[in-house]
Parts: sequence; C-alpha cells; structure tokens
Amino acid sequence: MDQLQFVVIERIAAVATVTIQRPDKLNALNARVVAELTHAFATLAASDDPVRCAILTGAGKAFVAGADISEMAVLSTTEAKRFADAGHALGALLEALPFPVIAAVNGFALGGGCELALACDFIYAAEGAKLGQPEVNLGILPGFGGTQRLLRRVGAARARELIYTGDMITAEQALAMGLVNAVYPGAELLPRARDTAHKIASRGPLAVAASKRVMLRGEALDLPAACELEAQAFAALFGSEDQRTGMKAFVEKAKAVFTGK
Repeated sequence: MDQLQFVVIERIAAVATVTIQRPDKLNALNARVVAELTHAFATLAASDDPVRCAILTGAGKAFVAGADISEMAVLSTTEAKRFADAGHALGALLEALPFPVIAAVNGFALGGGCELALACDFIYAAEGAKLGQPEVNLGILPGFGGTQRLLRRVGAARARELIYTGDMITAEQALAMGLVNAVYPGAELLPRARDTAHKIASRGPLAVAASKRVMLRGEALDLPAACELEAQAFAALFGSEDQRTGMKAFVEKAKAVFTGK
C-alpha cells in the first residue's frame, strides 16, 4: 500500500497508538480507511521491533461515527458483500494479533465504529461518548460483526435490544452493561489507556499472547475442550525463557524483564 492517508501510527517503546484521521467525516469508515487500518495492524504485527500492546482511537470528536453512508448508499449487493468481507477481515485480524488492542472511544462509536471497538480486546470510553448499532434505521443490519460480537460482549438480550431498536447509549450505560471497561474524562482517556497498555507491555508477552489466543478460541468450544486448550497453552509456556525469567524474579523479589522468548 502507498502512504497512509487516514491512519497515523505512533510508537512509545512497545506500545503503539493507531489513530484514525478523518475528523471532517467523523472518521467514517470507507473502503480506503478499512484497508489502511488492516495494513497498519498487519505491519505492526510483522514489525522487527515487537509491539506488546496497541491503542486504537479516533481524531477529533469521534472514534468512528459509522460507515461512510454517502459511499455505502450506492453499493450493489456484490459490492456490499465485498465491503462487509473487508470489515470482517479487519475484525478477525484485530482478534488474531499476538498483542492486545485497547479501543479508546473518544466520542461517537456507532455502526461500524462500535463493531471496530468490539473487535478490540476491551474498550475504554470518554465521558460523553455514544455507542450503538443504528443500522436498522438505514434499512440494513450490522455488517462488520456486530450481530455476533455484541451478543458475546453483553449477552443476547441486551444485544437484541440495541440492534433491533438502533438506539444510541451513553458511555455510562455501556459501562453498566459491560460493553466498556471504564469511563474517563475526555482529557484522561488516552493517558489512562496508555497507562494500561504500558502495564500490559511489561508483562510476559508470550503469556499475554497465549491468554488472548486461548480466550478467543475457547469461546467456540465446550468447557472441557476449552479447559484442555488452556492446559496445553499453560504447559507450553514452561518451555519459554519468559517463564524461567518470571519465576526466578518472583523468588528473588526482583522485577522481571521479559524478552518474549
């Protein structure tokens, strides 16, 4: 891909911040933005300087206010399927990354924006942020995974209510139903997200990656199979330098410095 036009990547040590920069359109998603986000996160995953945690946010007063309706309105069924496939591929990439991604929802996170946040590991929101899946107001349904990830996050009944009504909810309502993990004043959102990201980055990266992988895959399994998956991942980590480093530091009451090996 040529130079990124709508996505900016910043690195501070092992933490990356990915910012969608289309504030004049409230960071609305079109094919180009989806492609740039996919490229950005794939590049971070392949970096020789490993990322251990990332933050996804939006510039201006929105996280992502939804899909770009002016572009989406004229799609054919074939083009709409291609757009949905691209959105699903981005969501799957976020979930498959070997490091966690924190969504820092600084404003509107509607439609595809809410779905993008749902594909992240967890969500912090700013006071005054609004979230929702309003697609039924446009005569369509969520197309980037919202019908599936939302019910897994908040439960089937809550997800049905939000999707069937198309209502927006406040950050505080989202917190109460478990859609977001915390709500902060706007000026504190990114600093708080970065504090958490740097804390995660200081932990054993192989252990964090394995935890993410096991929780994601375990959702599709029955409990005995999921627990077996966990046991296998637990045992495998005992072949790592990180495990020896972490336990040696604990015994010696020292700070562990993990290398990801």
